[in-house]
Amino acid sequence: MCGTTQSRILHYYGNRHAFSHQATLCCSRMAAACQRVRSSLPLLVILGATGTGKSKLAIELGQRLGGEIISADSMQIYKGLDIITNKVTPEEQQLCKHHMISIVDPLVSTYTVVEFRNKALSLIEDIFGRKKIPIVVGGTNYYIESLLWKVLIDQKERNISPSETWEDTVKASPPNLKKELETLDSQELHRRLREVDPEMAARLHPHDKRKVARSLQVYEETGIPHSKLIHQQQQADGGGPLGGPLRFQDPCILWLNADLAALDKRLDQRVDDMLDAGLLDELKDFHDRYNQEKVVNKSQDYEHGIFQSIGFKEFHEYLTMGDHFTEEDRQKLLKKGIEALKQATKRYARKQNKWVRNRFLKRPGVSVLPVYGLDVTDVAQWKESVLKPALHIVESFMKGEKPALEPVKVDYDKNENKRSHHVCELCDKIILGDREWTAHLKSKSHLHHTRKRRKLEAKECPAEQKRDAQRAEATRENPDGADTLTTV
Repeated sequence: MCGTTQSRILHYYGNRHAFSHQATLCCSRMAAACQRVRSSLPLLVILGATGTGKSKLAIELGQRLGGEIISADSMQIYKGLDIITNKVTPEEQQLCKHHMISIVDPLVSTYTVVEFRNKALSLIEDIFGRKKIPIVVGGTNYYIESLLWKVLIDQKERNISPSETWEDTVKASPPNLKKELETLDSQELHRRLREVDPEMAARLHPHDKRKVARSLQVYEETGIPHSKLIHQQQQADGGGPLGGPLRFQDPCILWLNADLAALDKRLDQRVDDMLDAGLLDELKDFHDRYNQEKVVNKSQDYEHGIFQSIGFKEFHEYLTMGDHFTEEDRQKLLKKGIEALKQATKRYARKQNKWVRNRFLKRPGVSVLPVYGLDVTDVAQWKESVLKPALHIVESFMKGEKPALEPVKVDYDKNENKRSHHVCELCDKIILGDREWTAHLKSKSHLHHTRKRRKLEAKECPAEQKRDAQRAEATRENPDGADTLTTV
């Protein structure tokens, strides 16, 4: 990498400161060990949409309180694409020790949340054992959820050492059955699932290959239907509609949130900063090394592994254009990629906040955790509105006291069924959950299909009325005979 590019990267990152049963027992032992050694040290979790300053706060708290950071980001776990995945710099990592960053080869497409959870739990136990605070931070909320609640279905026990590398894990892991299943046709996958687990098949759309393959994998490796294992998990002491009980007592959860307009503006600026930091050079280099041959063979895959990172697939046309393209065409594709990246980033931020609201703030059942909100709209007020309140909250947990700041309260229907099953034949979709069904009925996509259906029915209606009139006239003229009207 040229010196100019390196300096741009350093400049960009410098600006960031401105802003089966055995497995279950294994994970339970890890959590129990953590509880024994934690004393008055809480497990600290920092939630928030991309661009809210989660890493900045984690480093500041880690420095002041004696903590180590565990990244919960499904893209930062891979090596490469440091700019587009917004990894902390080596300099920032020197300020506070980080784990789970750049540990998986970029060509690996089979890394799972189960593997993340197993490794992260061993790290949490180790950090507590050294009398430090584990700080879990990242934007992949289902990774975080897997640590806080027992929500995953396990097949095999895996005792992982904190020092175990990804290569060691690969050697100890069985062949990936799920990946093999995903090579099958969607309809065939769903047919197989209906045979062994009709309840789970009814929940999942035939086109959702990942989830269908996952349910089949669970059945193949345990001999028990996925739906039955989920019921057992929900019925466990402390379990609920979304899964099993809590893994840790009294974790401290902070949620960074911002005014949407301010966050959108910040995210647009961040993309511009990434471009200044050498984003295009990074993408071209990564494409040439890992993706160009796949594109030639028409085997590129933007749905698995690091290749699904926001910002890579958005530049597919730009990265794959031939030498015959004019400079004007190149600039058009570049502009298209930049705009797509900005829109995708903003959509993802909204999705992250929605997940926090639905899976944390509105979580049904008894295992509901308090979440403390911090407003990061005005970064100029960071110290007063974010850092100081965060320190007060964590220190209160360390003292076993209730923070003066109240947790976020959200009104919602506690009787709402988040697992209700709805089929929209008009849109060819299966919708899970009462709230999601209501939202779908109001969605642009559904309303578009509804208007389209009405227009079609309006066109067909006059023809039907004309045929009915012709039949009535024929009946009056020949009341004793059969209907002789011929429809062309």
